[in-house]
Parts: sequence; structure tokens; C-alpha cells
Amino acid sequence: MNAVSPEIPVPSQPVSASRHAVAVWPWPIALGLLTIFGLLSALLGQHGVWLALSWAALSIPLIVTVACVLRAWCRTPSVKGGQS
Repeated sequence: MNAVSPEIPVPSQPVSASRHAVAVWPWPIALGLLTIFGLLSALLGQHGVWLALSWAALSIPLIVTVACVLRAWCRTPSVKGGQS
């Protein structure tokens, strides 16, 4: 241990950053609930409207995930070409 340790400044987080983090949670929760509904409807109802509901409820989170991954992938700059 050093007898003299320099003070390390701790950045304070603004209040808006914590509010922004809370604003992120409704969509993952909604997609999780939709997935649970889709799995239960596929398990409990095997005919008619339940089959269509399970397909729709399980397809929507998959489509949202693929769209977000593609958007992030297109936004990331390419490392090819040696540009820095």
C-alpha cells in the first residue's frame, strides 16, 4: 500500500442518465412477456387461433432482435481497408 495515494475524482452521474436507464426497460419487458405468452399459447393450445397467436407472439421478438442487430451492424464502421 502506498502511504500517499492520489485522489481519484469520481464522476457524478447526472439525474437524466438514471432516468434514461429506466426508460430502456419497458421494451425488453414487453418482448419478454410476449415471448412467454407465445410459448404458453403454443404449449396449451395446439389448434386454430392459438397456433396463429403463438406464431405471431414468437415471431415479433425474433423480428425485433434481427432488426436491432442489423441496424447496429450497419452503423458500426468497417475495419477493412486500414482506415483509422
